[in-house]
Amino acid sequence: MADQTFFVIGGEYADTSFEQIVGGVDAEVYGPFPEREAKEFWRSITGKTIDNAMVRYVLKAAEEINSKIYSVVGGEYADTSFTSLATGKELEVYGPYEKWEALGFWRGITSKTVDDALVRYDIREHWGGD
Repeated sequence: MADQTFFVIGGEYADTSFEQIVGGVDAEVYGPFPEREAKEFWRSITGKTIDNAMVRYVLKAAEEINSKIYSVVGGEYADTSFTSLATGKELEVYGPYEKWEALGFWRGITSKTVDDALVRYDIREHWGGD
């Protein structure tokens, strides 16, 4: 496993669930690094942000990064058949995420729209917009 590479991923999150970066932007991604260098970089960056409880960085192996194949898709639909979007609305696509990240994002977005029967979001694997 000497050839395994790692990334340091994170940033400032919207809340302590650490599911969504502030402002809805993508997480910061540093690397790839060999394992030792990744750990050193992680220590360095977390040391600079230790006083901010909303900032978190994690180490991810390169093969974990490549598993981001899930998207959350949906929006406001014309009716409860959920086959066509409401007039003037576009399909919303969020991701790509790892499966657990997609589930966390889906929970967050659906909790905000739970009272609107015409809004629906799904988790899709390998979503390419078709």
